Amino acid sequence: MAFVRIRAAKEGDCGDILRLIRELAEYEKLSDQVKIGEEALRADGFGENPFYHCLVAEILPAPGEQPGQEIGSKIIKKVAEVALDQGCSQFRLAVLEWNKRAIDLYKALGAQDLTQEEGWHAFRFEGEAMRKLAGR
Repeated sequence: MAFVRIRAAKEGDCGDILRLIRELAEYEKLSDQVKIGEEALRADGFGENPFYHCLVAEILPAPGEQPGQEIGSKIIKKVAEVALDQGCSQFRLAVLEWNKRAIDLYKALGAQDLTQEEGWHAFRFEGEAMRKLAGR
């Protein structure tokens, strides 16, 4: 099994965060919608009143293991843990309707499928499902 370390992002991670945003947008066929730059990421996430919190997953696959196996559920569980620590009652995820693998994962972890408007599924973890993900 891969070694996964999930930590809070640091200001110095902004270049990698932007690269990953662009890679995700390309995967989702939405590259033209990426409007943010590294400086805005820095200002919005690491200023006096951060607008967002970001986690970074450092992944070392085990020999012979395909990268990415079970990484998604580990990241979501960490998000649930951080959200609870911050006093949040829920967190939401958005996924394009054609990304069945992600949809199935979110449902399997206990998320509620809230809507399919505009081709997006919105998921919310709250209450028992959120505590279960965080191991509480």
